[in-house]
Amino acid sequence: MPALPIGVSLGTIGVSFDWWRDSALRLEAAGYEGLWSWDHFTTRGTQPNRVLEAWTTLTAVAALTSRVTLGPMVANVMNRHPAVLARMAATFQEVSGGRLVLGIGIGGHPREHRQYGIPFPEPPERAARLEEAIAVLRRLWTGGPVDVDGQFYPLHDAVALPVPVPTPPIIVGAQSPGGVRLAARAGDGWTCPPERFVELEPTYRAALAEAGRSRADVRLIVGFEGGRAGEDALARSPWIEAPGEELAAWRGRGADAVVVTARTDADVNGLVRAADRW
Repeated sequence: MPALPIGVSLGTIGVSFDWWRDSALRLEAAGYEGLWSWDHFTTRGTQPNRVLEAWTTLTAVAALTSRVTLGPMVANVMNRHPAVLARMAATFQEVSGGRLVLGIGIGGHPREHRQYGIPFPEPPERAARLEEAIAVLRRLWTGGPVDVDGQFYPLHDAVALPVPVPTPPIIVGAQSPGGVRLAARAGDGWTCPPERFVELEPTYRAALAEAGRSRADVRLIVGFEGGRAGEDALARSPWIEAPGEELAAWRGRGADAVVVTARTDADVNGLVRAADRW
């Protein structure tokens, strides 16, 4: 079945891997374009809850699927050294047959960092780290040896084999004018929640032009989150009731694609039924 131009971010909080895997397989069979996972280690809520780790979940599902793209929406740059992330991505490309799309951003869950002892500097430093991390990823994906005289992530005669084939596209998550400009000069695309997308899309296009880049060479993805763990995120949603019309509306606002959130069986069932109307 041809891919529907809609991705699905499956919730990772309060669910089992069996649920995530089975939902992913159903959505691939229904024709959805991609599957995504959040990159959090703990819940944002006040009560402890089980949380699937993004990369191990995605890798396991990559071995069981054949068509959908897969990736984190979005990876927190503070959670993994970019050299380690580069190696993970290269192996993921082998496992998946080249289907990784790497979403990455500066992160936004400070309590999680306090809990795990992971540094969480102020946004300007996290943004600087993100831009340097993207450069490290791109250099290491050449295979090396490479040297990077970085402020945060220096590399010395670094080799990274195998080389990922194809090189994963990097989609930068950003919700501020400065972050959008970083995405325009450093990423292969940009993702943002709908409430900020319309406001920031002109800034992104202007920043692309300033960087001498073409709009045709990047991908803009609107990410619809919504709901809480264990609660239906898509009840009475236009992504269930009229997905074609809703996608056309967002493309008219400048988006190339969308990612919707599914947290429950009802959400997944609704998306599978909606696919029949395309």
